[in-house]
Amino acid sequence: MENTLCPITCWSETRLRTSVMAAFLLGAALLIVQPQIVPSRPAINSKAEASSQSVQRELLTKTSQKNDFKENIHSNGSCRQLPQTIIIGVRKGGTRALLEMLSLHPDIAAAESEVHFFDWEDHYRNGLRWYINQMPFSYPRQITVEKTPAYFTSPKVPERVYNMNQSMRLLLILRDPSERVLSDYTQVFYNHMQKHKPYPSIEQFLIKDGELNVDYKAINRSLYYLHMQNWLKYFPLDRIHIVDGDKLIKDPFPEIEKVERFLKLSPQINASNFYFNKTKGFYCLRDSGRERCLHESKGRAHPQVDTRLLEKLHEYFHEPNKKFFELVGRTFDWHSFVAS
Repeated sequence: MENTLCPITCWSETRLRTSVMAAFLLGAALLIVQPQIVPSRPAINSKAEASSQSVQRELLTKTSQKNDFKENIHSNGSCRQLPQTIIIGVRKGGTRALLEMLSLHPDIAAAESEVHFFDWEDHYRNGLRWYINQMPFSYPRQITVEKTPAYFTSPKVPERVYNMNQSMRLLLILRDPSERVLSDYTQVFYNHMQKHKPYPSIEQFLIKDGELNVDYKAINRSLYYLHMQNWLKYFPLDRIHIVDGDKLIKDPFPEIEKVERFLKLSPQINASNFYFNKTKGFYCLRDSGRERCLHESKGRAHPQVDTRLLEKLHEYFHEPNKKFFELVGRTFDWHSFVAS
């Protein structure tokens, strides 16, 4: 992905303010003189569209008027850029592993922490200048990537991302929905244990009045088709690459190759960048002679769950999984309930 210039963040503050004001006045003039046209994507009503434009004007105003921002140009020619790619989820789907593996590519510049710009109101109100300041310095040839797994399941996020960049390339990593539920619980359980706080057993979350508790948030996060429908209102399927999280764990290189092609990157990552660590039980990374593994919090053992309860989970996800497969035009090797 070759750009000849760094984007708007590398301009001077005066030029930025002037450009934003000019764009705003031009947009206002066009709204007055243009005839009513039928929008292409997304199909939203005029009130929603007006509200969206209002939000963007507010964000741009904050971007141009805030003076308490860090300098975004480095003396070596790098600068902070808005991301061209976002890993939108799913939580406990393997997003950290995906980002670490993708970062092996020299043309990727990744934000270190989860930004939560589009889903946390306090962050979103800060405007695009704040968002840019969370990005790493990068060179014009590089793609800036940020990862916030909560984006996938947050209703407001697709429209907000679309309003910022309609050409955004999105990465979504998914795994077996039942396994994802168990990982979701495991993460929260260990967080409580580290703080020496008690936490209920997984059965207390999964079972309510003798039936599967479908109101449990971890179960809702695994209803992939519901959340995917929301994203497809704003982005066509060819802008969303779905990474098979289960395959990424077992054999990462083929999945990363597909991501390289989707992002139109030159093929720089190869099989020798991955090696299986028998002690940890999963693949680690090798880069320029240095070896590193994911944090010890990754790959934790799931709690033991009664077989009948697991079958209830598989049965519950059977129909939602079928809907998701139809929605995206491909299938995944997830547990499937078969009635006897």
